[in-house]
Amino acid sequence: MAKVEWSAGIDSVSGALSKPGKNGQHRCAKMLLGTHRVAETENPNCNRVYLRKKVTRSTPVTTKEMRIRVRFAAVAAAVAARKDSLEYASSDQAAFLAQKDSANGKKTMKSYLWSVCAAAYDAEHPQG
Repeated sequence: MAKVEWSAGIDSVSGALSKPGKNGQHRCAKMLLGTHRVAETENPNCNRVYLRKKVTRSTPVTTKEMRIRVRFAAVAAAVAARKDSLEYASSDQAAFLAQKDSANGKKTMKSYLWSVCAAAYDAEHPQG
């Protein structure tokens, strides 16, 4: 396995270093992915670099996947709107602080808003 030596000031790299472009654009044909593992090991060289060829989907998008995508987009929009709404600010803050330290409580305000908006979406759109 190759060993990666980083330049001074760079301890590790994690994530996509370059992504393949869309059709017609001049970019890399392969994805360059760097990972850094933080686990306790005997080997201090925990950086790895991978090349991944561009892949195309072989199956069509299913109706279940489309429902999931629509739900995610709707909940994300509701979270963004509710986060900036003064109407819910004080009540959301109080409810978040009340549930934060419970066993199944959401630890961040963002995750709390996602759970509230997802529950509201699911109540309006029952899956049958």
